[in-house]
Amino acid sequence: MLLYYAFAALHVIVCAILVLVVLLQSGRGADLAGAFGGGATQTAFGSRGPASFLSKMTTVAAVVFMVTSLGLSLISTKSEVKSILETGKQQQTTKTDDKKPVAPVKSGPSKTPEQIRQEVEELSKKNRQTAPAPAPAQQQNSGSNAAQPEKPAK
Repeated sequence: MLLYYAFAALHVIVCAILVLVVLLQSGRGADLAGAFGGGATQTAFGSRGPASFLSKMTTVAAVVFMVTSLGLSLISTKSEVKSILETGKQQQTTKTDDKKPVAPVKSGPSKTPEQIRQEVEELSKKNRQTAPAPAPAQQQNSGSNAAQPEKPAK
């Protein structure tokens, strides 16, 4: 993690240096004649003179910027390769409570839709047999204690 922060700090410093060095340089053909093509030579990128300190500094800063960019991207995307089975086991153990044991997963042939329907029917029959019968609703209309729905006023 220390390497990541060192690369990030170096990257920010190089970014600031690169911006300053580029802004300090004077452009080629910056006068009015250069805008209309006057004073241009036959070479594609202007006359080749000795490289100034600022142009060398720009090249060095650009190279360091690219290297730190690649380094940061490699460090941030670096992850440990794990098996799907290992991550599944870890998720099962972290999601369960200590009070409730994890039921083992049955590995066997999968059931057909017909078998599933039969099991659902059997379970619903068992639930009907064990469920108590609902008591008949008794309506009390005697006295003023009976709750009657209010009629909306017109």
